[in-house]
Amino acid sequence: MQDHSVVIQELDFRYGSSPALKNINLEIPAHGVTAFIGPSGCGKSTLLRCINRMNDEIAIAKITRGSIHINGIDIHDRSVDVVKLRRDVGMVFQKSNPFPRSIYENVAYGIRLRGEKNKAVIDQSVQEALEAAALWDEAKDRLDESALGLSGGQQQRLCIARTLAVKPQIVLMDEPCSALDPIATAKVEDLIFQLKSDYTFVIVTHSMQQAARVSDKTAFFYMGELIEFGDTARIFSNPTVKKTEEYITGRFG
Repeated sequence: MQDHSVVIQELDFRYGSSPALKNINLEIPAHGVTAFIGPSGCGKSTLLRCINRMNDEIAIAKITRGSIHINGIDIHDRSVDVVKLRRDVGMVFQKSNPFPRSIYENVAYGIRLRGEKNKAVIDQSVQEALEAAALWDEAKDRLDESALGLSGGQQQRLCIARTLAVKPQIVLMDEPCSALDPIATAKVEDLIFQLKSDYTFVIVTHSMQQAARVSDKTAFFYMGELIEFGDTARIFSNPTVKKTEEYITGRFG
């Protein structure tokens, strides 16, 4: 049986009285990249935020039916520590959001929050996270400088380093390259490709070219429903649902 990091079953989700997701059934495999595609407002970012319970912060947001299991554990079980869940399921947002602190402190923050006090261990962990995010060579001589002095692409890689520093199992990415130029986008995509054997990535993207380049599996959403899910190569070359074909060929969206 294939190992699935995330299993979503019969999920219904609402914002107030407005349904946002309807009967979502999806199994996201471990150690690979799954892309969520679809037109704006189709529910892909909402579903992404369900996986680490970020929607809990929105008063009118509510799952009305169904479940999400990560490695066999129901993430809404009363025994689940939401802070730990969000450490295990990290998130990189559309707009890079470094703290107004030094490059070093941005990465060290989560390590300290996890309870680590040994400076040598923190130093090593910061270096490893920056290396994993392909930022160490660019940042090693300026670790005490403000993170806000980095370029947009470097800031986004710093946010990825900050996420990786606390050793998550899963990394959620919500349009991580939408504000970046093509060179910075290529660096982030290369990073995802290099790290996917160690992490499970779920990426929301409006760019079908990006989904085709970086993902192993693709899920197409439309009006809150999962229309089609499968191997990326098949979804883009031979979709089985007409609506998927229409979206991929640019007839709407």
